[in-house]
Amino acid sequence: MSKKVLVTGAAGFIGSHVVDHCLALGMEVVATDDLSGGFIENVNPRATWVQGDLRDADFTESLWSHGPFRTVYHLGAYAAEGLSHFIRHYNYNTNLLGSINLINRAVRHKVECFVFTSSIAVYGRNQVPMTEELVPQPEDPYGISKYAVELDLKAAHEIFGLNYIIFRPHNVYGERQNIADKYRNVIGIFMNQTLQGEPMTAFGDGMQTRAFSHVDDVAPLIARAPSVPGAMNEAFNIGADTPHTVLDLAREVASAFGKPLNVKHLPARNEVVHAFSDHSKLSRVFGHTEPVSLRDGIARMAAWVKSRGPAQPVEFKNIEIREKLPPSWA
Repeated sequence: MSKKVLVTGAAGFIGSHVVDHCLALGMEVVATDDLSGGFIENVNPRATWVQGDLRDADFTESLWSHGPFRTVYHLGAYAAEGLSHFIRHYNYNTNLLGSINLINRAVRHKVECFVFTSSIAVYGRNQVPMTEELVPQPEDPYGISKYAVELDLKAAHEIFGLNYIIFRPHNVYGERQNIADKYRNVIGIFMNQTLQGEPMTAFGDGMQTRAFSHVDDVAPLIARAPSVPGAMNEAFNIGADTPHTVLDLAREVASAFGKPLNVKHLPARNEVVHAFSDHSKLSRVFGHTEPVSLRDGIARMAAWVKSRGPAQPVEFKNIEIREKLPPSWA
């Protein structure tokens, strides 16, 4: 049986960690990314590197010249929930149509399992704690695109027999996260602001709650999922259990950098206020693992960030709708 697997989004944050864990499990990894948000230095040199854009159907087909692949791990996406309202075409073209190109090829080439990293953004608001039994009601284009791919995978399984495993992670942070992205990843934003002596910017009162998940609570399980009995053709919430407010998070970041708490409150934006999920299904199928605590995880990421220094925030160049765009993003 072939040990070759394909990992998309492999130069990105979670994707690069999945590559590492796949290699550690003895797989031969072909790693691909378009480098729109990732960095080539994130990619393990033991993987076969192929740069390209999944929105290009010909490029996606060409990936199979490095195959055949037993498993496709699809982590390639632009994961910016709030910004997705203002970049609708880019969001759907990147996160949905690129995924469909990949699913088409997986069906044609008889891939044994398609592992898809979705998001708890599929649930929408007022559904906490979020469980897999809930009917998803996404409220932003990012969540809509992720749920559409989930539905397409289920349809491909019914018609063509393509096996899948869906993970719905949330608020993942850790080493290799892109701290230059000012539209997403609040921990990276806070750390970059702290390094530059700036206040940490919180939308609204900062009492929004999220369960922040260190990447080591997520990537190892994604990598070994196809070998786990009971995981096939199921969806799983994955990540930390304990919710924290954004202000709690700011206190932990300040402490990790040995700085006084300094928060600047910005006008509230349209977002889900409370978002955290239940992971009992994951524990039942994969076995319980002790999560990385928020304090330990932030300390580990802070050490990595300090070693690299601050980053200049990168502007998204192609905002499609500017009406109601938060002033800090304009």
